[in-house]
Amino acid sequence: MSATTVTTTTAPASDTPIPLRGHLRHTGALVRRNLLWIRQDPESMFDAVLMPIVFTLLFVFVFGGSIGQALGGGQDEYVQYVVPGLLAMMGMNMAMGVGTGFNQDFNSGVMDRFRSLPIGRGSVLFAKIAVELLRMLVAVAILLVVGMLVGFDVTSWGGLLAAVGLAVVFGSSLMWVFLTLGVVLKNAQAVQGMGFLVLMPLQFGSSVFAPPQSMPGWLQAFTDYNPLSTLADAARGLMVGGPVAHDLLMTVGWSVAITAVMAPIAIHKFKNKN
Repeated sequence: MSATTVTTTTAPASDTPIPLRGHLRHTGALVRRNLLWIRQDPESMFDAVLMPIVFTLLFVFVFGGSIGQALGGGQDEYVQYVVPGLLAMMGMNMAMGVGTGFNQDFNSGVMDRFRSLPIGRGSVLFAKIAVELLRMLVAVAILLVVGMLVGFDVTSWGGLLAAVGLAVVFGSSLMWVFLTLGVVLKNAQAVQGMGFLVLMPLQFGSSVFAPPQSMPGWLQAFTDYNPLSTLADAARGLMVGGPVAHDLLMTVGWSVAITAVMAPIAIHKFKNKN
């Protein structure tokens, strides 16, 4: 009679509740892993470095004269208008990058390895967002330097810090949307394509690049409810002066609502992805 080998399977370690301290430790280790990956692949920072330079120079020197006149000034007036708007836009563009990178990690097998380890599932997502926010801050710093070189004048440095913090809060909420797309869609090209479909109407149907007063009535109605418009207007009020309260509250409200809806969905989809 042959011996029968009985193998027992235990539940994955990830099913065991992990305390908050463990989640923080796991998140820190994964942040370090992602930063080391950037150091080994510096080309991954090209978008964060070049995007603010290209966009600032493009909009200031191509559209600055004509739109600046509509604002009652010239190119200098447009610089004061567009730089806070570009600050709002940085968060959206960096958010799309986190979705494509997350999807590539799935297709390369990295995420399968993470999910086989006894770590909190949310830690993987939080670490990805933390590193992407650091990349966003690099992009914002470059944007502000280039903006000042072309004539941007900050009237309140405290307001500038508040505007950057607001952009970070809103950008982090959008990252949950793109993390979900990164889990659900099959490849990075699909994530990028879907991202452009979302970003383009939000960016150009807003007050980021031009005042909405010259837009058709139906488009003005869209800009009134566009969270990117409220973020851009709040950033302008904080950085160069103007009304702030309504746009600030609207932006915070959008950020909280998007995070509350999309963060649980992203974590659930990540846990259950085959």
